[in-house]
Amino acid sequence: MKLLIYIARFIVGIVFIFSGTVKAIDPAGSVIKFQDYFSAFGLTFLNDLSLLFTILLCTAEFLAGISVLFNIRFRQGTWLVIIMMSLFTPLTLVLALTNPVSDCGCFGDAIVLTNWETFLKNIILLIPSIWLFLNRKRYLPEGSVMKDITIAGSIALLFIMFLLFNLRYLPVIDFRPYKTGTYIPDQMVIPEGKPVDKYETTFIYEKDGVQKEFDLTNYPADDTAWKFVDQKSVLVSKGYEPPIHDFILTNLNNIDITDQILSSDNYTVLMVARKVSETDPALLEQGYALGRFCKDNSIDFYILTSSASQELSSISNDHTYLMVDEITLKTMIRSNPGYLMLKKGTILHKWSWAGLPGEEEILQIILNNKN
Repeated sequence: MKLLIYIARFIVGIVFIFSGTVKAIDPAGSVIKFQDYFSAFGLTFLNDLSLLFTILLCTAEFLAGISVLFNIRFRQGTWLVIIMMSLFTPLTLVLALTNPVSDCGCFGDAIVLTNWETFLKNIILLIPSIWLFLNRKRYLPEGSVMKDITIAGSIALLFIMFLLFNLRYLPVIDFRPYKTGTYIPDQMVIPEGKPVDKYETTFIYEKDGVQKEFDLTNYPADDTAWKFVDQKSVLVSKGYEPPIHDFILTNLNNIDITDQILSSDNYTVLMVARKVSETDPALLEQGYALGRFCKDNSIDFYILTSSASQELSSISNDHTYLMVDEITLKTMIRSNPGYLMLKKGTILHKWSWAGLPGEEEILQIILNNKN
């Protein structure tokens, strides 16, 4: 009996600690995931509370895991575990059946699971969770109430500080494909032998006022009585998708200059401002000043944004704006604005607006890279 409880404590504790930690490492990603859920379920009025929900959820997961694993207020910890499992298990079943969001985000970007995999994970985890809950009275508190509250409160405070640090600067571990050191072109290639998307194409022809669908094997190519009406392509099976599959940079004239930037021998700084009109003006001016500095020191500088081209045309500065999908920008860097330094397609550095180095430090970085 004791052995089973210890095993259950270890499994539940580790899973909850890991789940809370990876969310705290990338809190901006968890905020985005909450907003995806709110959008899917018509609850967008809750978007402004996404950060609060992120802090509450991952802190609760982490504390529940600590409580169960280290017997700190064990009974309360098992209650927290069973409440969350009772909420998440039916929720993930709904997600698996309806698929409004492709990835539940339970382990952030560290481990990406499909909705059915997430539901199966919860069913498996529910077994030791129930076992611990039923046996919760076997464990007596090892410390006084005040001691345990002090320990739990201190852990929660440090955990939230860690989360806010990652939010203000950048995740201490980057689980996404645009991590520092990445050679972007390599991440855009489909390896030889990997499956590609398969589509089923049907052709709609009309004869004597009657429309009929044909496939590639039987369409009436030589029968002139049939008149072509339309063509449909349906995805039959999803092929391999490279880690970076949507990195496309186009200027305001709709010219794709992605290859030009990725093959440039120059040091290039990319400033990411998802929506210029929604970005803090003081932080934008910080970026514009950096752009002027880059121009004076022969460093290429571009502003990547998903703002409308009409809005960008009305901005009076000499910087070059490139149009990029907003989801891609969120994947590239969590900060808004945020900055990437590239050379020949390799990401050398990434900074949030709060961690942006000074001008002399940037020159020193370039000098060190040359050496």
